[in-house]
Amino acid sequence: MNSFEINKYLGALLGTCLVLMAIHLASGAIFYSPAPAKPGYEVAVKEEKAGHGDAAKPAEVPIETLLASASVEHGAQVAKQCGACHNFQEGQGPKVGPDLYGVVGRQIASKPGFNYSAALKAKSGTWSFDELDKWLKDPRADVPGTAMTFAGLSNEKQRADVIVYLNSLSKSPLPLPTAQKEGESEKK
Repeated sequence: MNSFEINKYLGALLGTCLVLMAIHLASGAIFYSPAPAKPGYEVAVKEEKAGHGDAAKPAEVPIETLLASASVEHGAQVAKQCGACHNFQEGQGPKVGPDLYGVVGRQIASKPGFNYSAALKAKSGTWSFDELDKWLKDPRADVPGTAMTFAGLSNEKQRADVIVYLNSLSKSPLPLPTAQKEGESEKK
């Protein structure tokens, strides 16, 4: 191989390197965008007026009112997320959580064959419509120290639908409570 051919190969290699370096420099200048001073997006939020925080919140509708228009079918759809930890049919036994068949009206933390948390065992009473509403809204706020990791259902309508569905899972479902009119409770 003579020196002329070696010079050709080295010239081609050097030329290729120069072209690649020029492309690299050009792409940096073309596609470069400076980093934002403050990362993220600005989201416009309507601010509440001072002193009216409580007035801005809508009043909670009593569960009795919501149960009157609740749907068992929609409740079954919403309760599908509960099926990962709970069984709904009679006699299937517990999974991660206790069996929910016949839960409405049952004593709290009383289903045989399931080891309830100490916090839930300490809660007395029955799973009434009101108790289930509080529990389904936020289990950890209702019973601090519970082992249940479910975040809760913030939507009142969904909670009512699930409660009506759970009530239907029984040989003898409890009658739904009726909403009291204002002043009715004062007369009793």
